[in-house]
Amino acid sequence: MIDFPKVISAQQTRGTDAHTITSEPIASIDLMERASMAFVDEFCKKFDANYRIAVLCGTGNNGGDGFAIARILQHNDYEVIPIFIRFSDRLSADCKINLNRLKHVVEVSKIEELPELSEFDLFIDALLGSGLKRPVKGFLGDVIEALNSSDKPVISVDISSGLYCDQIENNPTAIKADWVISFQRPKLAFFFPEYGDYIKKWSVVDIGLDEEFIQNQETKFRILSPKISSLLRPRNRYSHKGSYGHSLLIAGSLGKIGAAVLAAKACLRSGTGLLTVQVPKCGYEIMQTSVPEAMCLVDVSHNFISECPDPLNYSVVGIGPGLDRHPLTVEAMERLLDSYRKPMVIDADGLNILAQHQNLIEKVPENSILTPHIKEFDRLFGPSKNSLERYQKQLYQSKKNRLIIVLKDAHTAISSPDEEIFFNFTGNPGMATAGSGDVLTGIITGLVAQKYPSLEAALIGTYYHGLAGDSAAKDKGEIGVLASDIINHLKIKHEERT
Repeated sequence: MIDFPKVISAQQTRGTDAHTITSEPIASIDLMERASMAFVDEFCKKFDANYRIAVLCGTGNNGGDGFAIARILQHNDYEVIPIFIRFSDRLSADCKINLNRLKHVVEVSKIEELPELSEFDLFIDALLGSGLKRPVKGFLGDVIEALNSSDKPVISVDISSGLYCDQIENNPTAIKADWVISFQRPKLAFFFPEYGDYIKKWSVVDIGLDEEFIQNQETKFRILSPKISSLLRPRNRYSHKGSYGHSLLIAGSLGKIGAAVLAAKACLRSGTGLLTVQVPKCGYEIMQTSVPEAMCLVDVSHNFISECPDPLNYSVVGIGPGLDRHPLTVEAMERLLDSYRKPMVIDADGLNILAQHQNLIEKVPENSILTPHIKEFDRLFGPSKNSLERYQKQLYQSKKNRLIIVLKDAHTAISSPDEEIFFNFTGNPGMATAGSGDVLTGIITGLVAQKYPSLEAALIGTYYHGLAGDSAAKDKGEIGVLASDIINHLKIKHEERT
């Protein structure tokens, strides 16, 4: 398995900074300069020197970054006004050094002294960094509220000021950043849906911290990277369809045969050698016409699945898209779980059946892959007060039941029985469309058929599903993406994301 980049805590980040300073060696002020240069390089890719910029700086090291960023931008002929928000008389040593390197700084110690924000085109937020220990109140809170009300773009340094890196506060007083440029690693907070209004977009810049030291830190959280393409296996010139497995998809009900069609097409596109789809009688002609590459089994029932074929001859079983929850369907699924012991892929109404009949969860074969969205997850395992608690519950359930859980969201989180979560960064809001989850189910099912280990199949499938969605959005625009567009743009091959 690839050693995917780790997401580390604020405390571990401070430890990494200290380690880099002593082991490289490099002075802390020089490391701050390197980080500020990296921020400016990324910033200048999007914003040219035609903007009038205010850099709002606090009293800690994040403020020190801000003063350095202001100086570097000025040197690059940007019109920049550094504004020192003095909410404390205690300045960090490096903040003081970078403050003194600037000739003209506007100092503000009460809200009435804040310059008229309408005079600026853009703001850089360097008020508070990753070391926040208590909620923001008072004067600094007033400054943050003023920035949020300015209706101008705000770019935050490392993290949106006012947010905790590793925990969730409801309705925080924090910058609603249009873009966060983070140092070396994304923060765990970037993956909390509750913080979506505060971190609308983020990117990461390399500031030269010791990568080996980071990867040796203890953490349960990682992020997928384009290196995932190295998990893909080249095809043997003399292979045949039998070399790549036989998938069985059990899907569809009256009015929902489209879900079965989408899952089937995606399964074939992901490379399964053979595919059989079981549908109710009402879906036979639709399936045969829409997916001629698939074989079709017809249930005795006209409107829903009431039986399952002998699963032993299949490499993998995927069940759930458009399935419905008729009592006979529940009985059929229970018989399937009693007879099939290889990993399965379970989605949609397959998950809802498990949620309604909790005794069935323990019958799910080890290393099976569940693909719930948040509401389905909560029905399965109980509600959570926030997404961090849900991630902890996801880790627990993966370990307890020896399952891979693909928790679908803006940054889909894939958990393993070894208590790790992998966050995916491909994909876009255009994929929030009917059938997108059915496509993912089909992709992962096809990969398991090809003998990819369950965790690898879930990681590869999720990554390339998102990548296909990104390609479709470029072609159709985010608003116009259809689930079938994701299938048409799916390219599972050795290819790095640009």
